[in-house]
Amino acid sequence: MAAAPGSPRPHWWGTLLYVPLLYGLGWLSSRPFGLLFPAGRPDQLDLAGAVLALLLLLATLPWRLRRAWGTSAPWQTLGVAVTPASGVRAFVRGLLKALLLLAGVCAVLLLGGQARWGGSLSAAEALNALALLLGVGFAEELLFRGWLWGELDLLAGRQRAIGLQAAVFALVHPWSRLPAPEALALLGGLVLLGLALALQRRADGGALWGAVGLHGGLVGGWFALMAGPLQIAPGAPAWLVGAGSPSPNPIGGLLGWLGLGALLWVRRRWW
Repeated sequence: MAAAPGSPRPHWWGTLLYVPLLYGLGWLSSRPFGLLFPAGRPDQLDLAGAVLALLLLLATLPWRLRRAWGTSAPWQTLGVAVTPASGVRAFVRGLLKALLLLAGVCAVLLLGGQARWGGSLSAAEALNALALLLGVGFAEELLFRGWLWGELDLLAGRQRAIGLQAAVFALVHPWSRLPAPEALALLGGLVLLGLALALQRRADGGALWGAVGLHGGLVGGWFALMAGPLQIAPGAPAWLVGAGSPSPNPIGGLLGWLGLGALLWVRRRWW
């Protein structure tokens, strides 16, 4: 993941400004869409900006890694360019872990009377879940466990970098919108998730696709469950299922913490 000894090192200011500048350019580039499609919603315009920012990231990452990391094979260094067989194996392993974690949450809620099984998933909702699995999983893992972790590895060292990338990953998510206790619980859960995803990449020999499967599986799988099949009781405690009722985020509840803690324990040899 890191560049070879004696190669160029990134500067902190470059690391801090690189992605915000790309996001700002994506946001500005998406504004004309509001004039072309005046009936569009603000969130759709913001999504277009995020997609444009991702395209800019994909276009500029090779240049960034060659210049700041001194690597001649940027996509291999990021863990994206791997053999098809190893990439598929890593992705499936990560996805299965996500499904097991979600199954554990569902089982506890159903057996404890905090949820019931019912409803169905429409074709549109299933496609949305798949888009979240692939889109969010790939984009966020490329950004955090690919580029950011590599930059921090070069800047702060191997052991500090794993904690720093998890902290940044957690802080940029909208946890602060919740009341204080729930916000801190969600922030802690996001840190645990960031650590678990990093250890997943290490366990996969640097390939990014296992982390993509784990992350995307959790996001897309939980969306699919909340869209109909799993109906959580209105009185389910936030400390157990996470805040954000009626569609809580389990990462911020006891069940999410226990599941991620167990995953970290299983992956402890890769710390």
